[in-house]
Amino acid sequence: MTKKQVTLIATAAMGLEAVVANEVRALGYSEVNVENGRVTFSADVSAIPRCNLWLRTADRVKLLIGQFKATSFDELFENTKALPWEEFIPEDGEFPVIGKSVKSQLYSVPDCQSIVKKAIVDRMKNKYGIASWLEESGAFYRVEVALLKDVATLTIDTSGVGLHKRGYRIGQGDAPLKETLAAALIKLTNWKPNYPFVDPFCGSGTIPIEAALIGQNIAPGFNREFASENWGIVPVNLWDKAHEEAEDLANYDQPLDITGSDIDHRMVEIANNNAIEAGLGDLVSWKQMQVRDFNHKRDNGYIIGNPPYGERLGDKKEVEKMYKDLGHALQNYPSWSVYILTSNENFEALYGLKATKKRKLFNGFIKTDYYQYFGKRV
Repeated sequence: MTKKQVTLIATAAMGLEAVVANEVRALGYSEVNVENGRVTFSADVSAIPRCNLWLRTADRVKLLIGQFKATSFDELFENTKALPWEEFIPEDGEFPVIGKSVKSQLYSVPDCQSIVKKAIVDRMKNKYGIASWLEESGAFYRVEVALLKDVATLTIDTSGVGLHKRGYRIGQGDAPLKETLAAALIKLTNWKPNYPFVDPFCGSGTIPIEAALIGQNIAPGFNREFASENWGIVPVNLWDKAHEEAEDLANYDQPLDITGSDIDHRMVEIANNNAIEAGLGDLVSWKQMQVRDFNHKRDNGYIIGNPPYGERLGDKKEVEKMYKDLGHALQNYPSWSVYILTSNENFEALYGLKATKKRKLFNGFIKTDYYQYFGKRV
């Protein structure tokens, strides 16, 4: 059961599709199609381990099995059954079916899931010559049927747990930033590892830790497992090669000047523990500090932060003061570039300066703006 050329979908949070597409291209896959929420590309099957290990800003990597129009359950069943499932799933494979439906005539997701499941079972029993039931005692293949405007897209998830789960976060605060979004915030700047990097609202340390991983070119998936590691279509030697490549490309000797600070000493301790878990204990400096006390000896640094938004009424005044303090402290650092993610629409007025550029992003379900201030180079 081997299949060399596959079509993959790297799913992306809204607003980050172009960032994910750039990462896919950087891995050498040039035939890239960018749509809302996803980046589709064709590649050799070796792309499954490589993309899972290396994509910093994608949510998942899915294997596309087929796509077709379906306005009736008969159409959904017959078109699903016509797909070559046996080329991907072995006869003992475990394959639960999940689903979603948006603006489609087939709106009952449970019905769609059960029909897709039955169609795959019928196909596989026929192809494998099985008269009774399928055991489903082997490797895990999570199938998804996604209906959008009456077009059904059938995929198998290669990642397992979402790619934001790097494996290093052993502690977190109340509203942790997803690792994938943290990496994207850095990717949306032109920071290079020879510049100082500061997150003055570090919380559990996600942004500085992701910066250290980027700075030393460490694959974000180095410390975790993936569903497709047990698949027959992805031989073990391809996973071994992908891990060897990640080890060879890591630049552990790259010096870094990365600092994470927070007003809460408990969060500073959690951030430090997370960095140690990531194997980056010596690479990031952590300190308890208020933003108004920001100081740095070097020119041309970068501040990237996800401060509290003041969504809760009681926090609003405190947060607004924090934004003012930040703007006041950074008046003395005109050569530094500043990037702040917040949902607070008055940020520019509070900070005291209009952003050079703004980008709309979502932090979970919260609409935010990424305020970008480009430093004056000296």
